[in-house]
Amino acid sequence: MGLPASSNPENNQTGSPSGGEPVFLVIGKLRRSHGLTGDVLMDVYTDFPERLATGKTLLIGESHRPLVIRSLRPKNKELIIGFEGYTNPESTADLRNQLVYVSSAEIPTLPVGEYYHHQVIGLRVVNQDGSEIGILDDILESRANDVYMVKAADGTEILIPAVDEFILEINLEQRVITVAPPEWE
Repeated sequence: MGLPASSNPENNQTGSPSGGEPVFLVIGKLRRSHGLTGDVLMDVYTDFPERLATGKTLLIGESHRPLVIRSLRPKNKELIIGFEGYTNPESTADLRNQLVYVSSAEIPTLPVGEYYHHQVIGLRVVNQDGSEIGILDDILESRANDVYMVKAADGTEILIPAVDEFILEINLEQRVITVAPPEWE
């Protein structure tokens, strides 16, 4: 039940109106200038960095200012990215610490049974007998599997591993996740 990272670690904001599908998805965050040619280091938040390429337009900051990628190369877990019109380190000052967005219309379709975080966060979570458990509030990513953080009506948090044994069905149309929560001793 993989959930490619399309949510934003920065307070889970997507830069879109609340409710329904987001209009923009965060794919990274620009950090500091790199080198002398106007390149910038970018933290990568997307599971699909291979979709970034020279000539592609990205949307920068809360204003979603369109900038065209001039150059792109990997560096460890980051990318070194250059934008058209930015030719020296001084020119990149306005890019520092800006979130990088793409339109949700550009995101790839996932295989059946896989969902983006923004598709499932906020869904009602019910037990297999139909009783209400709460609302999917957040998703914790771990090496083994994701863990759903469900907020119950009384404010308590319930953690449910996002594996087939516990997640029985995700119904996006009805906005509900049916689970068989683990019984902790």
